[in-house]
Amino acid sequence: MDKEQLLDQPQGRVLELDIEGMTCASCVSRVERKLGKLDGVEATVNLPLESAHVTVPAGVTDEQITATVAAAGYKATVRAPLYTGPVPATAEIPAGGPAKHPGGSARHPASRLRSRLILAAVLTVPVVLISMFQAFQFPNWGWFVGALALPVVTWSAWPFHRAAAVNARHLASTMDTLVSIGVTAAYVFSAWQLLADPLLTAHPDMTGMTGMEGMESASGGLYFETAAVVTTFLLLGRHLEANAKLKAGDALKALLNLGAKDATILRDGQEYKVPADRLDVGDVIVVRPGEKIATDGVVIDGSSAVDASLVTGESVPVEVGPDSPVTGATINTSGRLLVRATRVGSGTTLAQIGRLVAQAQTGKAPIARLADRISAVFVPVVLVIAVVTFAVWLVLAGPAIGDAELRAAFTAAVAVLVIACPCALGLATPVGLLTGTGRGAQLGILIKGPQVLEDTRTVDTILLDKTGTVTTGQLAVDGTQAFSGFTRAGVLRLAGAVEAASEHPVARAIAEAAGSAAGPGNDAGKLPAVVGFHSAPGGGVTGTVEGRLITAGRTGWLRENGIAVTAAQQDALRAAEESGATAIWVAVDGAAAGIISLRDTLKPGSAAAIARLRGLGLRPILLTGDNAAVAAQAAAAVGISPEDVFAGVLPEGKVEAVRKLQAGGATVAMAGDGVNDAAALAQADLGIAMGSGTDVAIEAADLTVMGNDLGQVAQAIELSRRTLGTIKTNLFWAFFYNAVGIPVAALGLLNPMIAGAAMAASSVLVVANSLRLRSFGK
Repeated sequence: MDKEQLLDQPQGRVLELDIEGMTCASCVSRVERKLGKLDGVEATVNLPLESAHVTVPAGVTDEQITATVAAAGYKATVRAPLYTGPVPATAEIPAGGPAKHPGGSARHPASRLRSRLILAAVLTVPVVLISMFQAFQFPNWGWFVGALALPVVTWSAWPFHRAAAVNARHLASTMDTLVSIGVTAAYVFSAWQLLADPLLTAHPDMTGMTGMEGMESASGGLYFETAAVVTTFLLLGRHLEANAKLKAGDALKALLNLGAKDATILRDGQEYKVPADRLDVGDVIVVRPGEKIATDGVVIDGSSAVDASLVTGESVPVEVGPDSPVTGATINTSGRLLVRATRVGSGTTLAQIGRLVAQAQTGKAPIARLADRISAVFVPVVLVIAVVTFAVWLVLAGPAIGDAELRAAFTAAVAVLVIACPCALGLATPVGLLTGTGRGAQLGILIKGPQVLEDTRTVDTILLDKTGTVTTGQLAVDGTQAFSGFTRAGVLRLAGAVEAASEHPVARAIAEAAGSAAGPGNDAGKLPAVVGFHSAPGGGVTGTVEGRLITAGRTGWLRENGIAVTAAQQDALRAAEESGATAIWVAVDGAAAGIISLRDTLKPGSAAAIARLRGLGLRPILLTGDNAAVAAQAAAAVGISPEDVFAGVLPEGKVEAVRKLQAGGATVAMAGDGVNDAAALAQADLGIAMGSGTDVAIEAADLTVMGNDLGQVAQAIELSRRTLGTIKTNLFWAFFYNAVGIPVAALGLLNPMIAGAAMAASSVLVVANSLRLRSFGK
């Protein structure tokens, strides 16, 4: 299974849509509902990104999808893929800039709102001054103010009116409905007052009033300034919100833009400059010191240190040489490298990081779906509350209803409409998720989806695979013992010859040591050939070398092959293991010939990372296939309790270890990096793959840490919890704002202008609170 298959959904095709016109959670809910009515179509809409991730079965066309969105009242555009397939490279390809990002030419919502906001602000200032301060008033000022306010409540407020009209046509309502009704009602009511009494403002002689009461009295019972100010505040809030949302997505965009733009390919001994997006698999690219590696590949010549911090988050450059894999967008810091491309375009690690992060940002946590359901019924309920507020105020005023009572009832109803806009509610989750996952991508942490945020909150136990997670995983031969009739060099040579056919870390270490002992360098090719090679996972290897049957592995493996060991030999093995080494039997022609001892080294930051995990309330447990003595030494070195060591666990036993802990009531996280960890990662409540891990491990995991530092595992959990905490804070204040604001407005204690300012401020504050995640880990 290749990475493409692992990372993409198997059913149907996937469309990414850009959607224009959405403003709140109600819009999101309606688009998802409409698309969901198409057979087999599943859509997840992201409000901050103004996009949708749609799974489409065969038989449903792009046109049907965009038409369905249009029927819901919004404009949808199918986003072109970043990479459409290999482009035949030619030697004459001219060097050029990078391919333009599809959709990049579209104007951002903030720029579309700017001109309307400027006009509204310019006209609203004199409207407010004249309406609310007697010193600026003149005979018949009401007509003048009404004329100034008219462009504000029509052209400037057009986005609200248009969205409300589209929604009304579909018998739906959103926050735009509330705004449009509130602004229109304030203006029409004022105009009606003025038309009913054209001389209402003929004599501006109101005096002796102060504060809000004075200002309202000075306005002569007209609400032109309310309509203008509410429009201006809401436009300002939406403009700030659009800018802030743009910043929230900056992290991922910056990450994707950091890929190399050009590459130098080597063909027929000549170097040619080509755009990076025109590389093909198999191309040989030249990477000089200071240049970015254009795509994923394997070094075929040269050696250097590569700065992989962009992808892994680790600041220490990695030494590479022939046969070393390298990742696109990392920086070659010293020597000249020749790299053969193995992945290009959408197959590169960077592109897949972008896709995983984007999918995570588009997804929804259960908490977000709850907010969506509330928002969907919120607007109709608010409309009813506004009508009831108006009616109750008139009823309480008694049978003789004067202008003052009518104005009070009207003011309270309009304030309810304006204060209740649920835009902060709609932004609370997606903006927090957008910022948190974007910052994670910058740190080399991939959060697979919103559900992971919830999972990181509940885990209380973390299983750590020793090799490659707590230790470097780079074993080295520490010593060789030979039994009677054999020499140490002979045992190592024969064992190295048979182990050279295996990819297991133990086998590689023995083969390298044997190759090194055979002559200068570590070339295992100098060793004799093996025939009839056989490997048993978790057991050992066997094969014939120079006509002699060689068996190497654990005690159980020798027993399976009918090889007996003496008590003295068993004591020698025990002594080696108790010294903290990993000991391997070597048998020749059915008789034990010797023991090879290997040692692993701890990663420098493992002990500190264990302490951080404990600080997060997690119980770290060491899991290893090594013997108990090796496991105990490693655990003691990093601060894990002896009772929290699972030693001698075979690959299939890792799943059982997870299940056993879960059966005991623990909520388990599992960190690992190998193919044999994949099942345990999937079984765990939270699977965490380390960056050097395989595609299978990454697919099975919920969190992926691109680096090799265990500290990044703690950091990933911290970031996930911080993101979830930010989202909950956003939701609390969004609910709190509406829960408090609506009754206050209904009681007539809130001026509509202040309600408008508060509504706009709530959205901006929710976004600003989320943007604090951008500084996480700095």
